[in-house]
Order: sequence, then C-alpha cells, then structure tokens
Amino acid sequence: MLDNPKLFKFDATVIAIEDHIMTITLDRPEKKNAINEMMANEIIYALKYAAENNQIRVVIIQANGDTFCAGGDLKGMTGAEQLSSSTVPSLGDVEDISLLLRNLNKPVITKIQGNVFAGALMIVANSTHAISSDDVRFAAPEIKRGIWPFMVMAGLFRVMPKRQGLDFIMRGNAIDAQTAEKFGLINECLPQEELENAVNSLAQEFSSLPPNTMKMGLKAYNQQDRMEFNDALPFLREQLKACVEGDDAKEGITAFFEKREPKWNGDIDES
Repeated sequence: MLDNPKLFKFDATVIAIEDHIMTITLDRPEKKNAINEMMANEIIYALKYAAENNQIRVVIIQANGDTFCAGGDLKGMTGAEQLSSSTVPSLGDVEDISLLLRNLNKPVITKIQGNVFAGALMIVANSTHAISSDDVRFAAPEIKRGIWPFMVMAGLFRVMPKRQGLDFIMRGNAIDAQTAEKFGLINECLPQEELENAVNSLAQEFSSLPPNTMKMGLKAYNQQDRMEFNDALPFLREQLKACVEGDDAKEGITAFFEKREPKWNGDIDES
C-alpha cells in the first residue's frame, strides 16, 4: 500500500509517491533540466515502476527551477559531457520515454512552470494532460541548430493540427501558452500561483476514479487510435461488454442505486 509518502532523490530527478500519485520532478535546474542520459534513465525507471505498481493510479511530471526542460542535452549528444555513474541502471533511450508515457494507460499530468524547448515537447505531447503557467513559452528550435525534431513529431502531430504543427517545427519560433492551448498542445494555461492547486486537484480527482476502468479505457483508446474505423467499432463493442461485466461497473451501478459513493478496489487488475 502507498498510505505513507515516499521520497527518492536520484541524480537528476526526485520521485515522490503518496496517495496513489507518483510525482516525477526533473531536478537539473542549473542545466535548465536538459535531458541527459542519466535523467532519461531515471524517468524511464520511474515510469516502468508506475506501470508495474498497481497502487499508482496517476503520474505527475514537473520540474525544479525557472525552465521546465530545455530538451535533450546537446553536450550529451556530442559526447562532450562526461556523465557520472548513475544509481539507476540503463533501461532504454530517450525515445522510450514517449513510448512509456503513451502506453502507461494511466493519467499522466505534465505540470509546466517554465519554458519548454525541443525534446521536452515529447513529454508534453505524450502525456494525457498538460497544464502550464500562462507566462510559459514553447519552442521546437532544432531547425535553427541544423537539426530536425524527428522524435517530437510522433506525439506532436497527435495533439496539434498538422498545419500549425508543421509551421511550429519548420520555423523554430516560440509560441506562448495561450497559443499552445488554442492548438491543443496543452489543456489549459493558468496564472503561476494557481498552477500547483489546479494540478493537485486534477490528480486527486483521477486517483478517486475507478482504476481498472481507467486503465482499460486508456488502453482501448490507444489501440483503436491505430485502427481503421470499421475495425475499431467491433473492437470497442467487445471492450464495452468486458467493462460492463467488470467489478468497477458492478460497484458503480450498485452504488448509484444505493445512493452512496462507490468504493473502488484499490488494486488494478492486470488481466
């Protein structure tokens, strides 16, 4: 059980677990939280743990410092940075963060307190929810460094309209939070002083909802997103049948007729 809060300080991140919520904090503020190999390994480790731990229902990704994340560490890309030995074993590459976020099948909220650049857009675009301060700016400036944001595109074009997304990466110019909200890159932008409460409230709301149904629904969403429409409908019909026959639906319907709050099973069914 996760009744007691747990805090783990790694080399480039801080991981906290409390009340069914895991919070991953990017913690290289002196480097604008640029993602190097060490940070990538730690994020991957945390997401894998969240995927396998049935008691974790929600993940929040946030950052220390005045920048959310500057993207990939260019020194690391060129081999100029010498990394110290991490306390977390190598479990994958940076792009695996996108895959883990996309396939976690649990709510993932990115809390954006500062500017977002380049590869950090993979975190924003592949989370289920992204909420930012209203003074934040977003940019994919790779083209100005002679680089194309190849890995960013997979998630970006699943949340942003194609024309706006193409202009965004072709020119490399920053957009403000209001534009990012308009184009679907984020769900909402708020005054900085409201950001913490808004994200915490959303995370607590998700953690109170039926975990098995949430996981089943998000998994089906991802699967049907890769299907043709005519194939998606019969697949979703079978998913609905299984959902209605599940324990969450039985408890929810019973609670409705008994005029009480439902009591969800604490464990997520992995079957």
